[in-house]
Amino acid sequence: MKRCHVSSGIDQIGAYTDLLADKKIGLMTGPTGINHDLRSTIDIIREMSDLTALYAVEHGIRGEVQAGEKVTSGTDPDSGLPVYSAYGKNSHFTDEMLDQFDCLVFDMQDVGARFYTYIYSLSYAMEACSRAGKSMIVLDRINPIGGSRVSGICIEKELNSFVGNYGLPTQYGMTIGEYAGFVKDYLGLNLSLTVVPLKGWERSMYLDDTDLPWVMTSPNCQNLDAALCYIGTCIFEGTNISEGRGTTVPFQVIGSPFIDGAALEKHMAQKDTPGIHFRRMSFVPTFSKYKDELCHGVQMHILEREQADVFGAGLLLLDTIREMYPDKLEFLHYPEDTRYTFDKLLGTQTYRTGAQSVTEVLARAGVESEKFRKMRQKWLLY
Repeated sequence: MKRCHVSSGIDQIGAYTDLLADKKIGLMTGPTGINHDLRSTIDIIREMSDLTALYAVEHGIRGEVQAGEKVTSGTDPDSGLPVYSAYGKNSHFTDEMLDQFDCLVFDMQDVGARFYTYIYSLSYAMEACSRAGKSMIVLDRINPIGGSRVSGICIEKELNSFVGNYGLPTQYGMTIGEYAGFVKDYLGLNLSLTVVPLKGWERSMYLDDTDLPWVMTSPNCQNLDAALCYIGTCIFEGTNISEGRGTTVPFQVIGSPFIDGAALEKHMAQKDTPGIHFRRMSFVPTFSKYKDELCHGVQMHILEREQADVFGAGLLLLDTIREMYPDKLEFLHYPEDTRYTFDKLLGTQTYRTGAQSVTEVLARAGVESEKFRKMRQKWLLY
């Protein structure tokens, strides 16, 4: 298959040098901040401008930090630049962080899922820059799972958190630059925002329809298959079922020591999940849930992307496990937050509490996601 040539925002930055001239530049980025030739955005911006500081979000500037672990401030050993952690207690910029730059550049690849924290790091930075009168440049990147499909529940306000906000559905179908424009208007920010656009991308394109390189967006999102499955399987993070962390196929496999994989496969074969097949599988995680324990479950195989409702299939899988093991499935929450992690990921508490059946939740998701799909039109650039 011939892949279409697509250029990211960083590949177009040469036409925007006037926005960088005579200014101190801050850069929020990570390992995915690369141009088409795999050259780091850090090196590119540093050559073009007075790059004064780097801002690290979840997983760190060089991708060295596992999910949820502390990201520390310090010095980047490769560039010698100061690194400020914009994750955890400093996710909202401090005055010291803001004082380092006149203009903040953002260049990171997200995966098009509401619960991916990079998009909230961006929006928090936008809020801080708006308050401080700083300008921002977002170097656009494609939505790797496509820009056409919108799916899932639009998150309820009482469940807003760092893994869900702004009324977003699970799969919102926007690029990072389109999202920035949406958030600016949603929050009513007085912000000088420039989006450096993509070239050659169309909404129907997935990452593998393009010639863009894949760089792991996080340690547990290792390839496009993981990103596609993530829309449906991330909700398992809020349960005592393994979402495959600690395996070579995180978010593609689901299981636990108490599940009968063969029986689960048979049950899922009877569900209406066009374009998706669930195959029995056993695995032993090397870290995270059930470390060094033999788990049984299924692997999600997306066979026909355009047919597949990944969000719906993931929820049906969870519902099936709930029916099979009602006394063993648990929903989790952190001690400091009385809200259930599962609810924050799904976007509603109605399924966990039994107020709505899986059928009712999926019907609701269809209505809400279609409403958002039409509403987002104002901010689409491609």
